[in-house]
Amino acid sequence: MAPLRTAKYVVTELKMPESKKLIDDEYSKYARRILWMDDEVVDGAFHMNTSWFLEVAQTLEDRPHAHDTDEIIGFFGSDPSDPWNLNGEVEIWLEDEKHVLDRTTMIFVPAGMVHCPLNINRVDRPIFHFTIVTSGKYVQNK
Repeated sequence: MAPLRTAKYVVTELKMPESKKLIDDEYSKYARRILWMDDEVVDGAFHMNTSWFLEVAQTLEDRPHAHDTDEIIGFFGSDPSDPWNLNGEVEIWLEDEKHVLDRTTMIFVPAGMVHCPLNINRVDRPIFHFTIVTSGKYVQNK
């Protein structure tokens, strides 16, 4: 059977950028990365990162930063009978305000908005986490 013409758009294996490979040992102490998408993985794609938060931690997103493009950050509980219950607690800063989340949440971060640090304060069940940045790379402006 001939390969599918659109197969290049389907990602089923984790392909991290070198910069993320360098921090993977530290990241793996509290989370398991699932898939990564950007324009290096699929030409023309915007950035999306997915992972499971598994342990309490001050994450590697420990400093305030911003992006030149919009971002969506998500945290989802893993109980299908109560999907809005995060079964944990995540703390994230938006500008100078601390938000403590215990419900399934999506956050829109407009381009230029300073956000983080991000801390995982409690994990009773794995928390599904994702980030989407509408550019081809995940780039932080300090």
